[in-house]
Amino acid sequence: MIIKMTNKDENFYKYMGRCFGSRLIEKQTNDRIYDDDDKKWYLYIEEEKVMAFVSINKNVIRNIYTTREKYLEEIFMEIKNEEHITYSVVTNYYLDVYKKCGFKVFEKNEYRNFLTIYMDKEEALV
Repeated sequence: MIIKMTNKDENFYKYMGRCFGSRLIEKQTNDRIYDDDDKKWYLYIEEEKVMAFVSINKNVIRNIYTTREKYLEEIFMEIKNEEHITYSVVTNYYLDVYKKCGFKVFEKNEYRNFLTIYMDKEEALV
């Protein structure tokens, strides 16, 4: 089940609390996860646990994590129906998922562990 939240929602920290400061998540994504006030979160919940998440701020993806690619694929398909994602610097760990879900990958990459993805305007909100 996918739910959308912000850090103002009552159960936000019930679900996301363990993710902040998680060394496992940081090691996998090469990214630190913060609960900034202006982020919208898409969470994939299974048996009351976060299995995947994506945070967005002003049409830019900020954080990504998943335990299984299929969870992330479902979140991305929902995001593509609701948001227009502009150039977002994201972990390169899920490159195959980004491509499978129709994101464009900026080919000239200057980052070691990250890459830039975006959506074509024509494909947005289809």
